[in-house]
Amino acid sequence: MADRALDFLLRRERRLYAQERRAVAESVYGMLRAEGRLDFLLERGLGPELLGTLGRSARQALYYEAWRVLERRIPPERALAEGGLSPVLLPGLLACANPAPHLETLAADPVHRLAVEAALPPWMAKLFVDELGEAGAFALARSMNERAPLTLRVNRLKTDREGLLAALAAEGVVARPTRFSPDGVVVDSRQNLFQLQAFREGLFEIQDEGSQLLAQLLDPHPGWTVVDACAGAGGKSLALAATMKNRGRLVALDTEPQRLEKLAPRARRAGVHNWEAHVVEAAALQPALAERLGGSADAVLIDAPCSGLGVLRRNPDARFRLDEGSVHRFAGIQRDLLARYAALAKPGGRIVYATCSVAREEDQEVVEAILATHPELELVPPSETLGAELAERLGATRYLRLLPHEHGTDGFFAALLRRKASA
Repeated sequence: MADRALDFLLRRERRLYAQERRAVAESVYGMLRAEGRLDFLLERGLGPELLGTLGRSARQALYYEAWRVLERRIPPERALAEGGLSPVLLPGLLACANPAPHLETLAADPVHRLAVEAALPPWMAKLFVDELGEAGAFALARSMNERAPLTLRVNRLKTDREGLLAALAAEGVVARPTRFSPDGVVVDSRQNLFQLQAFREGLFEIQDEGSQLLAQLLDPHPGWTVVDACAGAGGKSLALAATMKNRGRLVALDTEPQRLEKLAPRARRAGVHNWEAHVVEAAALQPALAERLGGSADAVLIDAPCSGLGVLRRNPDARFRLDEGSVHRFAGIQRDLLARYAALAKPGGRIVYATCSVAREEDQEVVEAILATHPELELVPPSETLGAELAERLGATRYLRLLPHEHGTDGFFAALLRRKASA
């Protein structure tokens, strides 16, 4: 993955200043987000034959300079010289300097145009158009190619949002409240947050606003038994613990021990102590754990593995690692997980099924398939836990569906279910 490779590179190059590290990261992610347009424009300017003759290093140098021309508006001649490129490549840079005439040739085919303009595989562009219509698909894709906001969740075990904003301001961090989450703060200045005293004291965690809303949708009460079924590194587990006011029992489950290991130091910093963690098998819960938890949980969060189509702005290279069958494969896994972990809820217990996808096959269709085969479960309107006013502002009637271009959050889907009291 690009983020891991970039992190490895920047850790190795210790001589780089913070500003230089940011510039490298912005260039890498910027080129990934623009790759489709660069391919199209360079091919239009140079022709596929010439482009195909370039070696790997020459092609990489050309793409970097083409990105600077396209996105940073560097004059083509200057980019050619600074990149040490052959003059024969100038027509390709000129096409990047004036892309409109070339992109206009795609106007009759919205899927092709979206694929080129937003650097999406054709199948993904078609999925976006099918899901949201032409206008919605282009709006979503534009938001996916912007830098994601840096959002924090206040740790209410130690302070409130006003207290966090004051602590951040004292350290020179410019921040403001989020639109929807009562626990969220958007950071507008660019600093290393991990070096802040507020971070060391556990006053906040970095967490997208949409992800924060999942804990609010589940709304676990102090004293409850709560299961975070796909806990990962524990970001949502910590949010649930804060909502529970550190009282009750929080059980974090995941199939990868190295991810769960990150929860312990984060919990210590946050002052969370009502948790336990268990590594589980991918195919089924271990019998002893299933017997211990089965039908006993007041609330279960299932933030299921998914295609990640809602978080492409954070993982721009993911669009090239997925294929046309990815969504269907994930949907099969998700149906199994929802059925398996919903069984942990006691009668009357709540279940939130969530993904960071925008594909209906992974979202509504998974829920509807489970409801059709599990009469003991029922769908609950999000307003029951979010409140009528917030649910209305979010447009959450039957489900909670968050979209970057509409809500400013990552793309999320969530359904609130309940195990019937008399199944």
